[in-house]
Amino acid sequence: MYKSIIRPILFKFDPEKVHHFTFSTLKNTLKIPGVSSALAKTYLVEDKKLERNVFGLKFKNPVGLAAGFDKDARLYKELSQLGFGFIEIGTVTPKAQGGNPKQRLFRLKEDQAIINRMGFNNEGVEAAIKRLKKNNQEVLIGGNIGKNKITSNENAVDDYKICFEALFPYVDYFVVNVSSPNTPNLRALQDKEPLTRLLNTLQSLNAEKENRKPILLKIAPDLTDDQLLDIIEIVNTTKIAGVIATNTTISREGLESEHKEEMGGLSGKPLTSRSTEVIRFLSEKSNQAFPIIGVGGIHSAQDALEKLQAGASLVQLYTGFIYEGPQLIKEINRAILKENA
Repeated sequence: MYKSIIRPILFKFDPEKVHHFTFSTLKNTLKIPGVSSALAKTYLVEDKKLERNVFGLKFKNPVGLAAGFDKDARLYKELSQLGFGFIEIGTVTPKAQGGNPKQRLFRLKEDQAIINRMGFNNEGVEAAIKRLKKNNQEVLIGGNIGKNKITSNENAVDDYKICFEALFPYVDYFVVNVSSPNTPNLRALQDKEPLTRLLNTLQSLNAEKENRKPILLKIAPDLTDDQLLDIIEIVNTTKIAGVIATNTTISREGLESEHKEEMGGLSGKPLTSRSTEVIRFLSEKSNQAFPIIGVGGIHSAQDALEKLQAGASLVQLYTGFIYEGPQLIKEINRAILKENA
């Protein structure tokens, strides 16, 4: 029903407006008695064989929602009812910021892709915390953190520290986002020296806590093999918990849609192969030394299985979820059960 009826209607309207409309509709619909249980019967796959223990956390299934969809932790409970095993909120910055000028979100229908140049638009860390306080450990939450646009790279560490300290009681793991192409100069923080300094700073804060939280690094798909080898060394040096591979790409190779020249990060089907290649490279070259969350171009159960077979411990959806709908979560979980039968 989603692909045949709902998606064609939603895709007639502006993507960002549709996003907000969908949020309010889902929140209000789930308040209707019986709707929540009906959704669970339709999409939820519960089986002990789906559970995963990764970087010290227990995931009820390995399919999560990637950061960027629920930036401000507005809908994590409702989204979890669609079958996700975990929800990653953010990217959150210390202060609220409006992001880049609109229009900043584009569907590339022929390519089953999206280009966004949102620019870390969010209401700030304190607004997210107010909503996360209502979680009561019902949903496993990742906190994706970044820096404000006005903060220079020289002072970027301070922004990540603020978000880490503020979110610490309310999230289960952290993701350091230095790989978005939509904040000026942010990707320069992926260079070996500044990235090592940033991660070591957060690990020092982590060590002071009674119960440490896993810290992961989200990387771009556009890194060279030498840069990926640097990432492996940095993970080993800083002893962070793992890597999320990958963020959006600045590549436009092979695109056919009318919006293909728009500036921003490209996600969706064109990223499928590259993100899997990065996962396989990191897994093999590190001798599986750390967990990897695979994300990028997962539009089918087979796409997810390939990422898991390449070395990912968990997977996340974003653009595939928009194009394929919540049925995709169910299909992936069922395929994993079948694969492990």
